[in-house]
Amino acid sequence: MLDNKSMEWVRSLIKGYYQKATDIAPTNVEKREFGFGDFEKKIAYRHTAFKTGKELSEYLVKNLPPFVSYSSAYYQKPDGRPMESKRLMGAELVFDLDADDLKLECKLEHGGKWVCRNCLDSVKEETIRLIEDFLLPDFGFSESQLGINFSGNRGYHVHVYGDGVFNLDGDARKGISDYIAGNNIELTSFFPSLGMKGKRLEGPKPTDYGWGGKLANGIIKAINEGTSSLQELGIEKTEANLLIRKRAEVILGITTGNWDKVNIPKKAEFWGNVLKGISIGQSESIDKNVTNDLYHLIRMPGTLHGDTGLIAKTIPGITALKGFDPMKDAIAFKGGSLRVRITKAPKFSMAGKEYGPYENATEELPTCVAAYLVLKRLASVV
Repeated sequence: MLDNKSMEWVRSLIKGYYQKATDIAPTNVEKREFGFGDFEKKIAYRHTAFKTGKELSEYLVKNLPPFVSYSSAYYQKPDGRPMESKRLMGAELVFDLDADDLKLECKLEHGGKWVCRNCLDSVKEETIRLIEDFLLPDFGFSESQLGINFSGNRGYHVHVYGDGVFNLDGDARKGISDYIAGNNIELTSFFPSLGMKGKRLEGPKPTDYGWGGKLANGIIKAINEGTSSLQELGIEKTEANLLIRKRAEVILGITTGNWDKVNIPKKAEFWGNVLKGISIGQSESIDKNVTNDLYHLIRMPGTLHGDTGLIAKTIPGITALKGFDPMKDAIAFKGGSLRVRITKAPKFSMAGKEYGPYENATEELPTCVAAYLVLKRLASVV
């Protein structure tokens, strides 16, 4: 928990931020439900509604919530209880990608609460993959239909707007998340001759539409990257080395749809593991409950994250996302400094400078850095 002195200081920062951020209200603010959190719980209460953006801004300045969430759904009566009385009108399609779901090796070093550069880079890469490999080519959404924002801590949110998704029910949304996760894929739909004795193993080409092309491109990419990448797909080291040794022949075969260039035993099991491996890379980075649940509340873009002091920053497109650095571009508290007592914190960079590592240290730090450590419960105000 935050001590009283640290809490009061952070609350003063939150107040200053929302006094200036007067234009952060989402579109159709009067049709959305809002939820607010405290320093211990991200959504402590919900079922709140506002008629105008000004009314919402006044609430934020008066109450100083560390967390602000809103519905991707539109309601006739957004503050109604129970949920049925809200009278659902429709909802945006939302994807929540979080570094914590990627099972990165760096977590073994710094734990789940800390977010390192590798965490941020990896989840950004997955967000770009979601957009460029699925939402645009497979579902036909245009970039203008997408809203992208940093979550404020360790991930990204992607909103899809438009009539094409607004009236989708939970089952349809589940179908979309299942497709992206590679769930319920029948291997024989890509390898029709799989398990047939004496038959050449015909398979998808890199130019094929949907998951077939992704499977072909995924294995080619892994072969080009080396043995360790193939092992990450669940391929045994002996078989991975065999694929590497015959790299040119194997890639040529896959490119022409001939997946039988290397004599691998138990083909069904082998390529099943490959498919599973490529699928997991996507599925574990997407919070399917957010996508499938029309009534879910998600962090409101432009608001502060109560565990970091960073902004849930809106990112204007894929090109901007590729160059986005949360530890530079999502900083809310600029100017000033504060003396804090730090228990322990690893080395990290913020606002273009490196800090730490710290252990039982008292330091005068820029406001944004001090707030980050205090909200991570790694430091307290002196």
